[in-house]
Amino acid sequence: MMKGKLTIAGALLLSLASLNAHSKEVIRLSTYVNESDIRYEGFKKLAELAEEKSNGDLKVRIYPSSTLHGWSEGVDAVQGGVADISWISADNRLSCYRVTSLYPETVNLDSQIEMDAKYSELIKPEAAKNGLVPLFNSNYSYDQEWWFNKPVDNVEDFTKLQGKLVRSVGPLVSNMIEEWGGKPVFISPKEVFQSAERGVVDGINMGVATYSSWKLWNVMPHMVDAGLFYGNIVYMMNKDRFDSLSPQNQTALQEAAKEAEAWLKPKYEQWVDARIEEAKQAGGTVLELSSEDKKQLVSTIKSKWEPELTEQCGPELSKQMKSLFAANSI
Repeated sequence: MMKGKLTIAGALLLSLASLNAHSKEVIRLSTYVNESDIRYEGFKKLAELAEEKSNGDLKVRIYPSSTLHGWSEGVDAVQGGVADISWISADNRLSCYRVTSLYPETVNLDSQIEMDAKYSELIKPEAAKNGLVPLFNSNYSYDQEWWFNKPVDNVEDFTKLQGKLVRSVGPLVSNMIEEWGGKPVFISPKEVFQSAERGVVDGINMGVATYSSWKLWNVMPHMVDAGLFYGNIVYMMNKDRFDSLSPQNQTALQEAAKEAEAWLKPKYEQWVDARIEEAKQAGGTVLELSSEDKKQLVSTIKSKWEPELTEQCGPELSKQMKSLFAANSI
């Protein structure tokens, strides 16, 4: 009799465990970042915090290295259910985000977390119209830089591209490359190594973290540390999926994202700085632009970019955007 009771009790426990496992909300997070990149640790921290804050209800499953979709497919992937959360690159359906997620401004990074949060609030209505919810900011402002196949000795050499093919990540960067006499080329992160190695491009615009993770210093070791724009490629979530969560779990996920950002920022910056030093010791070169050079270059580009900002964001939102950028410039 006792054996039968134990068997029934065991079956009940297994059923409860199975029920708990199935009741977890599994959220698929897609990123182009690979597992050797410090930002991957940030996603792991977000997953850990989300599970903790939701009392085990939320499980964030991370898909690195663009395993779910390509660079420009974030909106389609999230809208179509391929991923629940993804990075969102410049997309015509998000017209204001497209012209402000990369914006010509020399950013003071002291209050970057707060600045990114305000930026996300400004683009939230546009995201909602496209079935998206901004969730996690990418810290792009710190490390989005330039590399060339030959050393760059001064700012004049940097901005005289003379027909060189330079990899671009978005419309603003393409505008800069064209302004300096070069030709922008779009290449997804996973294909940049082969393009640089085979001489398909003469230069690359990319984040230092991604550049380092993909071992690109080995094929194009000459960097310009420019800091010419604000960058925030926001990770957004499918709005229907977010709305389907309980209010408590929505809060848990948002708080986890916010805390993971703050946790990652100093580690991310230290990791990026260490990769640059390693590259220099291995024979790479780094041209650091002065604040005056940065302001001059940004001023030229900004005057040509602002009409695009007004057209795509509208008068009121573009004014708010400009105020935010101006309040956080060096």
